[in-house]
Amino acid sequence: MTKKVRNDVKTARLLQQSPVDAAGDDEQLWAFADTVATGFKMPADAFVVGEPVQVTAVGYEGNPRVGLLATCRRGDERHVVSFADIVFSPGSDWARFSATYRTWLGLPPHSVVAQSPTRPRKRHKAEAADIDLVRPLDLVVLALKSTALRCRIPGTEREITLRTAVRNEIPGEIITVVPAKQWTHAGHPYLSGKVQSSRLDVRALGLVPLGLRPAGDWDPVKDCWGEEEEPLPDWAKPIAARGKGLAFEMEQVIPDANPDDPDVDPILEASELNAAGDRGAAKELLMGILGQDLRCLDAHAHLGNFEFEHRPKQALRHYMVGASIGVFTLGTEFDGFLPWGFIDNRPFLRCLHGIGLCFWRLGDFKEAAKTFTRMLWLNPSDNQGARFNLANVEAGRTWEDCEEGQR
Repeated sequence: MTKKVRNDVKTARLLQQSPVDAAGDDEQLWAFADTVATGFKMPADAFVVGEPVQVTAVGYEGNPRVGLLATCRRGDERHVVSFADIVFSPGSDWARFSATYRTWLGLPPHSVVAQSPTRPRKRHKAEAADIDLVRPLDLVVLALKSTALRCRIPGTEREITLRTAVRNEIPGEIITVVPAKQWTHAGHPYLSGKVQSSRLDVRALGLVPLGLRPAGDWDPVKDCWGEEEEPLPDWAKPIAARGKGLAFEMEQVIPDANPDDPDVDPILEASELNAAGDRGAAKELLMGILGQDLRCLDAHAHLGNFEFEHRPKQALRHYMVGASIGVFTLGTEFDGFLPWGFIDNRPFLRCLHGIGLCFWRLGDFKEAAKTFTRMLWLNPSDNQGARFNLANVEAGRTWEDCEEGQR
């Protein structure tokens, strides 16, 4: 009996000649193999039983019971395994192709297969062939310490430690490095060099967008602003005129958190360390979180908070990374609500709040007003007081004036 390949938009783009058109299992497997040969680049970073490998070849040898086989390299070792057993980075073309193939086999995609929460994920390591020492190269900053940056090569899972004079680099930004020397110590790859420039380009990070959970209709007039007969403030009138819309809750990612034990929360722990006066340990903890997953928006927000008092320009960069990942998740046509009452929306809203405050403090009233207005459209209940900040900005009051008035 012929199996059927799931036909959706993403997989249709990957499977230019869909195996569903083939006559039987054998012919469909040849079509799968042809799709890989014509549409995918190798080597590809992946995992087999939790171990990082590079897939160097995928093919079909004519046995439908065996299916697709993959040749994997790990160091100097070569192994041939079933393609169905290989796990690719979520959101990548390889992961989508794997999901299609496993669905064809009658298996769930790896993304919905239960993973052990206690087993840490191993990392791919950059190799000598990944680095060209004769020209500048781009690296994604994952985390930083006083004399080194933990980085990833864009478009791959391969990590390397950059030994350099760390200055103002930010996790989630892409740096251009003039390389000097490459070496390996204790099995870990290192690179020395000078950071030439940095930029924010979320799409180039290769991140999977955060999830958005629909939470039903939401009417700001009824849910935010009290009795209908009460007059609305000017800022609320255009929001009310738009009417009710869909509310959503954005996925919150916190590596090492235990959903079954709310006391095991590294964000909370970092806040407590900072409150106790150990900001260095708090930063180190947050950097470790982002090193595992740059999509932890609350880590970006807290790092921005740490810098806000003395270095607002640096704080703005932290907030911008977190907010940009959230905007990347929402897309350009999002017109729903992100109520503060849904706890997982708060990290993104905190990043936006930080951006607005930084622009205001730095004297960019136009961008500050734009940010505070955006916050009100996303969360008309305005739990963060964006309406008061917007009023001050539109009245031309400086940050210093308002700070002085509160003393």
